[in-house]
Amino acid sequence: MEEIIVWVITVHSKDHIQVFEFDTEKEAKEALADIQDYKILTEIIYFNDESLVGL
Repeated sequence: MEEIIVWVITVHSKDHIQVFEFDTEKEAKEALADIQDYKILTEIIYFNDESLVGL
């Protein structure tokens, strides 16, 4: 089973929502420090199980 991890920052401002994706936790946390609006940092883990392909 293959595991892929990405880090996502969702930014909520008065007029819109933005989503930014990062490959590492370090990159995401550095960007998080510079964002002024309400923000959420999320770790997303994708699991790819080849035994389920074709079902």
